[in-house]
Amino acid sequence: MIRKFDFLVIGSGVAGMSYALQVAASGKGTVGLVCKTSIEEANTSKAQGGVASVTNRIVDNFEKHIHDTMVAGDYISDPKAVQQVIERAPEGICRLVSWGVHFDKKADGEFDLHREGGHSEFRILHHADDTGYEIQRGLIEAVRRSPNITVMDHHFAVEIITQHHLGVEVTRKTPNIECYGAYVYNPETKRIDTLLSRVTVIATGGVGAVYASTTNPNIATGDGIAMAYRAKATVKDMEFVQFHPTALYHPKETHPAFLITEAMRGYGGILRLPNGEEFMQKYDERLSLAPRDIVARAIDREMKNRGIDHVCLDVTHKDPEETKHHFPNIYVKCLSIGIDITKEYIPVAPCAHYLCGGIKVDLDARSSINRLYAIGECACTGLHGGNRLASNSLIEAVVYAEKAAEHTIAHIDEYTFNESVPEWNDEGTMTNEEQVLIAQDVREVGQVMSNYVGIVRSDLRLKRAWTRLDLLYEETEELFKRVKATPDICQLRNMINVGYLITRQAIERKESRGLHYTIDYPKHAYDADRKGDQQKA
Repeated sequence: MIRKFDFLVIGSGVAGMSYALQVAASGKGTVGLVCKTSIEEANTSKAQGGVASVTNRIVDNFEKHIHDTMVAGDYISDPKAVQQVIERAPEGICRLVSWGVHFDKKADGEFDLHREGGHSEFRILHHADDTGYEIQRGLIEAVRRSPNITVMDHHFAVEIITQHHLGVEVTRKTPNIECYGAYVYNPETKRIDTLLSRVTVIATGGVGAVYASTTNPNIATGDGIAMAYRAKATVKDMEFVQFHPTALYHPKETHPAFLITEAMRGYGGILRLPNGEEFMQKYDERLSLAPRDIVARAIDREMKNRGIDHVCLDVTHKDPEETKHHFPNIYVKCLSIGIDITKEYIPVAPCAHYLCGGIKVDLDARSSINRLYAIGECACTGLHGGNRLASNSLIEAVVYAEKAAEHTIAHIDEYTFNESVPEWNDEGTMTNEEQVLIAQDVREVGQVMSNYVGIVRSDLRLKRAWTRLDLLYEETEELFKRVKATPDICQLRNMINVGYLITRQAIERKESRGLHYTIDYPKHAYDADRKGDQQKA
């Protein structure tokens, strides 16, 4: 079946819905919103901590936020992207509020601001400890009120459509590659629909599910990045995978693991060993409020050196009622497994959390493929550099959704639908009855990535991951050619593609920088330089 949308949006988190709402309001055409599962399920809803924005101008300013972002990114963030996001952040907050999103306020009506690791001021807007869920709720209600947005739940994007599907040979050197829409799996017909568009936006989120343990939902398999890469788009900085230092250690829940928000350390939580001993003083003068890469590596080292499965986060010295007020969901979750956080330590361990790289885009969110944009976690804007500053991600998604909307609205009349695109051809293929192979390969990808491409890496580990992933790639591509395309086999292909990209770009970076830490290229000299930069600042 062939369907047409002026604006096709693949992904329904804060980025995808923010963009969809803005272009729908322009009256420039119809909007198709493709959701891999339901519109309610996205990485956005898992974000507990909040949204970073300069709102208290008495003590805070853009320069401080820019400096904090550059420091966290190991000074390889794109200064123009950093400036754009931070200076447009207050306007983005206003837009979220206008769509019905609520942030906690104090008695005087001012925003109740938190502080998180790496931030020099209190600038984190939040809604208790479920900010992402509140943003998702507000945007979903706004989307459902919009008559111009067609929501397609449980539809799975299989491939981006380019000249390649018209019989033209497309390579990474081909100039002027164009996107004409996407092939999308329809759960009702169990066939692949052809969705033609004048503009296509990828907002498919992150890649955490390619690791054995992650805070991300199971759907975070890097589908948009893999599709864009196969379509010959530029993909950058994939080696920078952020491991959240404090996921709740609960062996029965690893996919997703329950997140213990950064805001809890900003609130005064102290990292300790299970015996109560503090350890962060050995690694950073900012102690438990150091940036995530430093804290995650410190925890990883303590766990390995001591042969323990977790460390602990301690808030028992804080007022119990205040703790329950600020972190109600964390309190209830921990209580459900027998831990009263007002009296007992919280067991925590690092796990895969956020990708700083992705589909390379410019300041208007344009990818290297014409008429194809990328926003949110799947995009590499340059904001994060080598490491994301806590709570910068949600505001980045809002700002770049606005930039993409402005640009596409201004240029949509220049594009037409390509009526020459053929429908998906699965003639000669058979129904896939090898689910056991797919399930096993998914587990193997997670094990390979966690064991060899995790918090601490080496040339030997990365080479071993490359070899394993290459074998999985060959086997999966052979199976894909034989069977009908279904979400399971397509998702496995994407996970292998993403794992390959992370591994390859990690191999190519011959230094330890930001989130990429390798024992073969120790960063002692670089650490000294960075400490000097921080002292000068």
